[in-house]
Amino acid sequence: MGKGGDKSGAEVAKKMECLIEGRLYDVSNFVKRHPGGSVIKFFDGSDSTQAFVEFHTRSKKARKVLKGLPNREADTDRMDVAESAVVKDFNLLRAQLDKEGFFEPAPMHVVYRLAELAALHIVGLYLLVNGWYLPGLMFLGLGEGRCGWLMHEGGHYSLTGNIQTDRHIQMLCYGFGCGMSGAWWRSNHNKHHATPQKEGHDVDLNTMPLVCFHKLCALHKKTKKFLSNKMWIRYQAYLFAPVTCLLVALGWQLYLHPRMAIRRKNFVELGYMGARYAFVAGVGSYMGASTLMTVVSYLFYNWCGAAYIFCNFAVSHTHLPVVPEDEHVDWIVYAAKHTMNCENTAWCNWWMSYLNFQIEHHLFPSMPQFRHPIVSPRVKALFEKHGLKYDQRPYWSAMKDTFKNLDNVGYDVFLG
Repeated sequence: MGKGGDKSGAEVAKKMECLIEGRLYDVSNFVKRHPGGSVIKFFDGSDSTQAFVEFHTRSKKARKVLKGLPNREADTDRMDVAESAVVKDFNLLRAQLDKEGFFEPAPMHVVYRLAELAALHIVGLYLLVNGWYLPGLMFLGLGEGRCGWLMHEGGHYSLTGNIQTDRHIQMLCYGFGCGMSGAWWRSNHNKHHATPQKEGHDVDLNTMPLVCFHKLCALHKKTKKFLSNKMWIRYQAYLFAPVTCLLVALGWQLYLHPRMAIRRKNFVELGYMGARYAFVAGVGSYMGASTLMTVVSYLFYNWCGAAYIFCNFAVSHTHLPVVPEDEHVDWIVYAAKHTMNCENTAWCNWWMSYLNFQIEHHLFPSMPQFRHPIVSPRVKALFEKHGLKYDQRPYWSAMKDTFKNLDNVGYDVFLG
């Protein structure tokens, strides 16, 4: 009897349950089959309603799979099932925005974005082949970075309303435009959205040994082993834009991303990546450039794109507080306290492709991003009603905060 009781207790302990829309779903045997990867583990024993809704807005299949999982009425034996006032008001706002069409796709906006990418690459190539080497490479680098912005929307399925079409746009922009894998990005970026700035969960904090955004990251068991060169971390603020961004891009392009595409036998992505390098080699050959000159030019162009997009991604999160690994906060608090917006101006909206509205993006990742400025006043009103800070800063002030944080963390790690 004792052994049987022990076994039962072990089985109960291993059970993984997520609260979704008032019901507890047993996902213990579904984790390995989850198309979105291991992110589902982050919601064991907690309310994952908002995450489920936002990640699966356009997927009818996800609803069918959910209904097929073992489930039961929610109780209080494993979690607090009470819905906070801010969550209730958020759900009402979300329903209103959905009813008003804010989540509907905008085909002409997608056409505009693709045309812009084509124009940037055409202008860059024209300048390059006509002897304006640096301006040409910088235009191409800007195009690479903006391919990253568009693939990001494709990965969130916020472009056309069709998941497969958005995935293909992502593979084209990321594979050919950046030399990277959309599947790798989706698997990792969803973890960031599920728990932004959470120690041991947010992969955007798992950046050692090249960069450390918070002292806790250097001390965490998963990353502490990589802290082999404190001098590099000490000067990371000065190395980030000119060196680190390119090293990260090359590591992704030459190892992590093609490795994943090969393992998953994703021949479409491998084809786009291969076409990118064939195109670069073809342009170099057309211009009569040596192999060395072609490689050096590629590295400079690649650096322009990497520094542009990585610095702008860093500006909205990396200098903000970190959530301890054993603490859980809800979807709205994650967005309010661990993301921030940059100024709502025409140039900043274009420069950051509306990802300067990180608060709205983290609340509504499946909403077409160009609509974030429109809904931001309503989000701000929601935050003010519940005493949450709506953190919006001037662009250059936020950038200063980002690099100041890098410098402070580097100094603390060096001394510690």
